[in-house]
Amino acid sequence: MLRRLFSAFPGRWPGIALLLLRTVLATTLLVQGGYYLREPGPSLAAWLVGLTSVACGALLWIGLLTPLVSVVVGLEATGIAFSLLPVCTRTLFDSFMSVVFAVTILLAIITLGPGAFSVDARLFGRREIIIPPSSSPRR
Repeated sequence: MLRRLFSAFPGRWPGIALLLLRTVLATTLLVQGGYYLREPGPSLAAWLVGLTSVACGALLWIGLLTPLVSVVVGLEATGIAFSLLPVCTRTLFDSFMSVVFAVTILLAIITLGPGAFSVDARLFGRREIIIPPSSSPRR
């Protein structure tokens, strides 16, 4: 299914650039999720947002199910920015510019794919198919 979304899983320098984008955003999500989970007296909704941030950060970091995770992260960051989701005391998505940066990185990852240095590339990347010569003689 992911092979249909992305024409290629870029390697070399473009793949490293996508790895850096994924790593920066994943680290941000892990820190944000940690803030939510360490909040004193968190509500169930705040705990779920924190758990979602940590899970999405981990999946984005290794590059697994990248398009789905990117959509969830985009919705979460937008929900936090517009106060649709509960906000913890310390948040990384409190300003408009931080949401713009996060969504821009997400759009780059969604459109370009996870890159060659990801679990998605290992599971769904291009494969070389070798067809052995037939053993029966042709007539």
